[in-house]
Order: sequence, then structure tokens, then C-alpha cells
Amino acid sequence: MASKMTNKELNKPKAILQKGKGKERREKALVYDYEKDLTYFAQVSESVKELAVEELKELGAVNVDPKYMGIKFKADQESFYKIIYLSRMISRVLAPLKTFACPDPSAIYKNSKSIKWMDFISRRKTFAVVSNVSDSAVSHSQYAALRVKDAIADYFRDMTGRRPNVDKNNPDFLINLHIRKDVATLSVDASGGALHKRGYREKSILAPMQEIIAAAIIKMSGFDGTSPLYDPMCGSGTLLCEALMLANNIPCGIFRQKFGFTTLPDFNKPLWEKVKKEADSKIRETGKGIIAGSDISLDAVNATKTNLMGIHYGNDVEVLEKRFEDIESLTDTTIVINPPYGIRLSKGENLENFYKILGDFLKQKCTGSSAYVYFGETQYIKNMGLKPAWKKFLKLGQLDGRLVKYELF
Repeated sequence: MASKMTNKELNKPKAILQKGKGKERREKALVYDYEKDLTYFAQVSESVKELAVEELKELGAVNVDPKYMGIKFKADQESFYKIIYLSRMISRVLAPLKTFACPDPSAIYKNSKSIKWMDFISRRKTFAVVSNVSDSAVSHSQYAALRVKDAIADYFRDMTGRRPNVDKNNPDFLINLHIRKDVATLSVDASGGALHKRGYREKSILAPMQEIIAAAIIKMSGFDGTSPLYDPMCGSGTLLCEALMLANNIPCGIFRQKFGFTTLPDFNKPLWEKVKKEADSKIRETGKGIIAGSDISLDAVNATKTNLMGIHYGNDVEVLEKRFEDIESLTDTTIVINPPYGIRLSKGENLENFYKILGDFLKQKCTGSSAYVYFGETQYIKNMGLKPAWKKFLKLGQLDGRLVKYELF
């Protein structure tokens, strides 16, 4: 049985930790950085970083340390699998292979070629390289990625006479290169792709909300499935889908077909199956009448119903075609709203008047409730005619927006 590791244990060599567990061990030396110290890197949006730190700790991570563009953390193998399978706030999890000085492109090629890539993939598998470069002598991200690709291709040609193919859209193996201030880190994308792509979105309308941002709004609202939640402008239903997954304890990775950690040389299949089975066994049904929504657009309603259909107990969520002004009342309810802005605007729509009407609706028909409204364009907050309980920065795409809470007495 796998057990939680203490901070002290996490800093011991893995070979010692595995000794005496009755499981067959890898005999090879621990050559990759993540194997040596069980340290990983979570790519996280700055606006949800605080929530992600809290989530990582809840899922078993220790030494959680926010950094530029993400969070560095330690985790035993069980917690590592849980984090990737269950996280709602993390974009990707990287398993570092090697960190090296990078004064020029030749350093990228030399260090990339030194890695034993056959530990991870065969030449029959596909791969892709993504890179990010900042404040460094190597200033072109695409060229940096190309040097890694060339090194992998040459490694396989030297070893087998043939090279694996590149597949940028759906690779079997995804490599991440990060260079900052002339220090490079090569990592395996252990998540196997962007974690915000939950797999339930079958249909969408114009400018749908990204899943992690929607999950953050639901989390900040305090909703836990014990009292009603309503979205009167549901669009394609992302907020409703994330609320349903949270309330019903549905793992965010439940629809994913593959995970990058299965390519790691120390992948523990029985432990992963145990983690998945335990997480899936906690799925529950909150029942009808807890989560509901509506939209003025029939296309939006149909898109929401389609997206909910693929989620466990999605039929428990009622979605209606209705103007928010025509809702009779929403008392003692958590209300979440992503109103129109920018490219989501109807032609000729007066946003100042729209937000005044929305504010009046909340004041007059939603007593005893709390409303969480996302403003992609913050200048319209003043048109609501309501005093905010708080405002929190929340970046959505190119929008430096605010999530605003209103207590409706």
C-alpha cells in the first residue's frame, strides 16, 4: 500500500524509499532531476495561483513554492498522480529532466542529445516540443524548440537508424523547454497536454470561458453542492459544468484518454490504477434542483445541454431558454454570471444600460443571495448600482478582468 511521505522522506533518494516494499525496483541509476528529488513544476495562471497553491497542498504536495509562471512543489508518486488527475486550477505539470547553463543554441542541442530518450518513447511514437524563452541570449522560442527536436532526431538515428515523427497536434510524448536568464530546463509534460481541456466541451458559442477560470469562479463563490447555484447567462455552460464536477466530486481528468506520466521510466501502473479507482469511487450525485441555468439564446441552451450530457449526472442540471429579466426570483442562491463584453456583444447593444438592468434584477429579485459577476471590461462595474463586497483580479484570455461579489440583502 502506498503511503504519504513526510518532508524528510521526500528528500531521501527514491531507491532507499522503495526498498523493502516488495515491489520490483528499477535497477538503473536515478538520472533525471525529478527522480532525484521528487520535485515538479505546475504551470499556473497568475490570477489563480493562490487557489492552486491551496489545491496542491490539499492533494498532498509539500514544499509548495510559487515561482515565475507557476509553482514548484514536491510530491510522492501517489500525490503526483492525484494532482494531475484531480487538479482544477493547474494548466500543466512538468517533470524536469535536466537543468543546464544555456549561453547559446549549441548548449540546447548538446544537452538535449545527452538524454536517453528511449527511456521515454520508441521511434514508432510521435513527439512534440514546446518552448518558452525570456531574458536570455537565446531569444527565439521556435528556434530553441527546433534545436531540441533536432537533438532527439539525431539521438534516435544514432541508436536505431530511424527517428520518431513529430506530431504537433496530438503527440504521444510532449517535451517542454524553458529558458530564463540563460538557464534552461528540459521537462516532460507529465499531464500530457493542457489540463483545462476537460473533455466535456462538445459545443461552444462565441468566446467561451476557459475551464480553469470557470473552476476558479466556482471555488471563490464557496459553492459546494449543498445549496442552489444558478447561472442566468450560461452561454455554452462552462460555469455550470465546472459547478457540477465540483459538487459531484468528478475528477477533472476523468475524460482524458492519455497522461504524460505514463511515459516516464518510473511509471507505476498499479499505483496509478489505485489512485484513479479511489478518486472515481468518490463521485456522488447531488440531485436535481441544486444546479441550474438559463440563457436568452436557444443555441447557447442547446450547447450547454450537449456539454452537460457527457458529464456524470448532467441531466440533473435544468437549463432553460429565458431572458434573465423574466426570472421570477433567485433567493438564497449562489449566482454566477459571465455577462457580454467585447466580442461577445450583440451588435448595437448598450452595455451601460445592460449592466444597470442587471444590477436592478439582482437588487429586486435575488434577495438573500450572493452574486459573482465577471467583468471583462471593468469600467462597467460602476453601472451596476450595487456596492461590491469584494473585487478580485481574474485574467481571461487578453482580458484583465475582475470577479466582483455582491451580497444581496
